[in-house]
Amino acid sequence: MTACSSSDTASSGSSSSSMAPSSSMAAPSSSAAAADGVTTNADVFGPACSQLPQGSAPGSLDSMGPQPVASAASTNPLLTKLVAAVKATNLVDTLNSQQAITVFAPADPAFAALGDAKFAELAGKPAELAPILQYHVVGKRYDAKGLAAAGSLDTLNTAGGPLKIEGSGENLTVNGAKILCGNIPTKNATVFVIDKVLTPGTTK
Repeated sequence: MTACSSSDTASSGSSSSSMAPSSSMAAPSSSAAAADGVTTNADVFGPACSQLPQGSAPGSLDSMGPQPVASAASTNPLLTKLVAAVKATNLVDTLNSQQAITVFAPADPAFAALGDAKFAELAGKPAELAPILQYHVVGKRYDAKGLAAAGSLDTLNTAGGPLKIEGSGENLTVNGAKILCGNIPTKNATVFVIDKVLTPGTTK
C-alpha cells in the first residue's frame, strides 16, 4: 500500500484540510509542524494499514481524512468493535466535536481477546465502558514523533493515570500495546490503531 510509508513526520497542514494522497516519502517537517500533530496519508505506517480500502472507498485514507474522527472510524474495517462501543456510550458527538485529539483505537482482535460475553456486558453498561474508552483519547493532537518525545500522556480519563509511550518511529508502544496502523489523519484527530484494549490504572 503506497500510503503506508515508513515516515512518521507530520505535515504542516491544518487539521481541517483535506488529506491528499501521496506515493512519496514526506519531507522532514519543521518543529512547529510536528508540534501540531497533523499528518498526511504519506505519514501512515504499520502492518495493518494494507487492510484499509484503497482509493476513495469508505474506510480508505482519502475517505477518512476529511471526516471527524468518530465518523471516520465508523467506515474503518479494523474498528467495527470500537465503533460499536463508542455508539453504546453515546460518545460519537463528543469525539467528533473535539478540536485536536489523539485516539488510540483498539483493533477488532483486541476486543475479541476480551471475549464476546465480556464485550456484550460492557456494551450494556455505558457508565463502566465510557471511562475505558476515554482512556484511549488524549486531548492534544500528536504524530508518532510527538508521542515518542512526550513519553507520558494524560488522557480524557484523568483518573486512569497517564499513558506510557515507549520506543520510537514505527516501533512505538502505548502501555505495552503495539501500533498496527499509525498516524492516520482525520479532520480533528490523529489515529493510532493498536493491538490491545488499554485498561485505566495499569500503566506499565
